Amino acid sequence: MKIAYVCTEKLPAPAVRGGAIQMMIDGIAPLIARRHELTIFSIADPLLPPEETDGDIRYIRFPKATYETDVARALAAHKFDVVHVFNRPVPLIDYQAAAPQSAFVLSLHNDMFSPLKMTANQAKRALDACTLLTAVSEYIKQTVTDRYLVDPKKIKVIYSGVNLAQYIPVWTEEGRRIRQSERKAYGLTDKKVVLFLGRLSKTKGPHLLIQCLPSLLTRHPETALVIAGGKWFNDNSRSEYIDWLYELASPMADRIIFTNYVPHNHIPKLLLIADVFVCSSQWHEPLARVHYEAMAAGIPVVTTNRGGNAEIVRHGETGFVIDDYQNPHAFFEAIDYMLVNKHEAETMAKNARMLVEQQFQFHHVAKRFETVYIEAYSSLSPNQ
Repeated sequence: MKIAYVCTEKLPAPAVRGGAIQMMIDGIAPLIARRHELTIFSIADPLLPPEETDGDIRYIRFPKATYETDVARALAAHKFDVVHVFNRPVPLIDYQAAAPQSAFVLSLHNDMFSPLKMTANQAKRALDACTLLTAVSEYIKQTVTDRYLVDPKKIKVIYSGVNLAQYIPVWTEEGRRIRQSERKAYGLTDKKVVLFLGRLSKTKGPHLLIQCLPSLLTRHPETALVIAGGKWFNDNSRSEYIDWLYELASPMADRIIFTNYVPHNHIPKLLLIADVFVCSSQWHEPLARVHYEAMAAGIPVVTTNRGGNAEIVRHGETGFVIDDYQNPHAFFEAIDYMLVNKHEAETMAKNARMLVEQQFQFHHVAKRFETVYIEAYSSLSPNQ
């Protein structure tokens, strides 16, 4: 098949600026391109040429200011069999009008059908324009089916994944070597390390980890908290919230490390410094991909019961799920449990790694998307 990927207007592909969607595309695109003719449209970036072919993948990049118009024009000219639009239902309406001969697949990575983001009429038109939809979690699927009359079978849940070869389990000899080296570099050789990895925003909740740290230090004096991330992907500028985080941290500055943004290719190593990884999300998280990454690295995971997180982090099996997600003491209790009950924590971490091995590698994700593309293409009428 002749397939087009239409990325969002936020970040370029490949993921030179990071981004969860872009990283997933980087993982599955080479696998899709082995069997199909693949073109990826994204915004232009100073680090990338306007057009290039990398292996079996053709990249075409347009200026952000005219991106949607340029994409629509290109879709009309190239006549693709399947067009996969990532996370942008409203522009898809115009894309489908420009290329009515193509099957359209819309993948949802956030609550994009929220009334705050589109009108009911736009939602209906977008749903009608899609041949099929995918969602990164059951939670995201329900944000559509709970609001609109759409056949649930039209929306397929496809979880994300990782390139497992990049993630060395912490319990292996190589994993222990990397862990020792990374911890030495950060001055954490003899510490119990709690790791947060994500954007520094109130919805991600790192303030709760700072607020629970005094209790952790009373129980575990050797604890250190590492907060890895920036204001946005590849953006280490400050915000009012980030200034507040530093203010909260100042009385314990010798026990808290802010790393700023960490390039994605270094995350597999950074994860290995941790004794516990914590996703402290306060919003309805679609299903943060950092869960897959921590699970792949074999790090015990604590997360919040928000959005889709608990769909892969199963409480007591592959991690610890917090219901009382706004309470710093709940984070203290969860982290303390993992630090005290090392055998149980390791068992959960190994179960989580096995789950990733069995279900959440990029080749699993690519196969599931290919199945959707085939179904979408097969549904086209003969005259299309």
